[in-house]
Amino acid sequence: MPISDNDSFFRRWAPVACLTLSAFIFNTSEFIPIGLLTDIADDFQISEATAGLIITVYAWIVTILSLPLMLLVSKLEFKKLLLGVLALFAVSHILSAVAPSFITLMLSRIGVACSHAVFWSIASPLAVRIAPAGKKAAALSMVATGTAIAMIAGMPLGRVVGLYLGWRATFFSIAVVALLITLSLLALFPTVAAPKGSAVAKLPIILQNKLLWGVYAITALLFTAHYTAYSFIEPFLAQTARMPEAEITWTLTLFGIAGILASILFSKYFDRMPKLFYFTATFGVGIFLWLLAASAATIESAMALCALWGMAFTIFGLVFQAAVIRLAPEGTPLAMSIYSGICNVGIGGGALIGGLVTTHAAIAHIGYAGGLFAMAGGLLCMLWLAPKIARL
Repeated sequence: MPISDNDSFFRRWAPVACLTLSAFIFNTSEFIPIGLLTDIADDFQISEATAGLIITVYAWIVTILSLPLMLLVSKLEFKKLLLGVLALFAVSHILSAVAPSFITLMLSRIGVACSHAVFWSIASPLAVRIAPAGKKAAALSMVATGTAIAMIAGMPLGRVVGLYLGWRATFFSIAVVALLITLSLLALFPTVAAPKGSAVAKLPIILQNKLLWGVYAITALLFTAHYTAYSFIEPFLAQTARMPEAEITWTLTLFGIAGILASILFSKYFDRMPKLFYFTATFGVGIFLWLLAASAATIESAMALCALWGMAFTIFGLVFQAAVIRLAPEGTPLAMSIYSGICNVGIGGGALIGGLVTTHAAIAHIGYAGGLFAMAGGLLCMLWLAPKIARL
């Protein structure tokens, strides 16, 4: 029986859709403790600051273990690796849901962090490898869309479940969804051989790639810039922009929606005008951060600014993941594992800097501080990285 066009389309895009769903659930899990800290602290009779350690330790684990874990699993066939990662992710969330103590919860989150470290080392390279011919940018943008939808729907839904059924039900729900995604991967994902050769042998080649280190340096600067402000965006909107709680929720949702729009623009136009995307990704974030305080003059202007900021930062993530894939075609998972670790360094560093600015200056100044890092990244991109990559 001949294969219909619809069947052919499904077979070509179903594996990418599986990765998109995986990205959604991984990022939902990463964001969700932020909205459940008070409930977790009350359950274990600890302070919110102590409960917040599950977020800090999570970032540290991803930073430290991304590269070692990828070296450890680098010879595994990718479908088996994905299934193993999702299984660890699901089991860790079940352990979170039944954790009898905070220490047990912390250990379960370490399991999630290990699965996160491996998943984000292989997700983008895999999306590019399994994409239909000529659709690499579209496949990459689909994975980014999973992240954006997690910001729009995943965290709010998890918060609602936690409010009505308890925080443990949220973690259990994530485990159930992860198991369903695992079954989808089992049925729909193709066998994808691991890159040939020793991963350890490829590591010196990656570490000697000056352009790749340029990408990493700009990534560290931009993630630090973004999270200097984004870590404190909720109190900023409440105190500086004087937004009611409902408008704050809508603004954060709009941030995620703007990310979806950005991923669509990337998939359609990046191959035609890459330099424009490089500069929008870096200087755009810097400009919008510098305008953050001024945008607080009205609720409408603050919402519009956050939407533009969300678009610019999503474009940044897509553009620089594409750069890593292009610069390390033979060792992409290892290169992406370093990229993932550096992203988490920026997340932690940005939150620390934003906290210092908030404590010792004013919360209204977080955009100015973050913008400095983004503009430094933009200058490095414009004067050195983008021209060199364009000539490759």
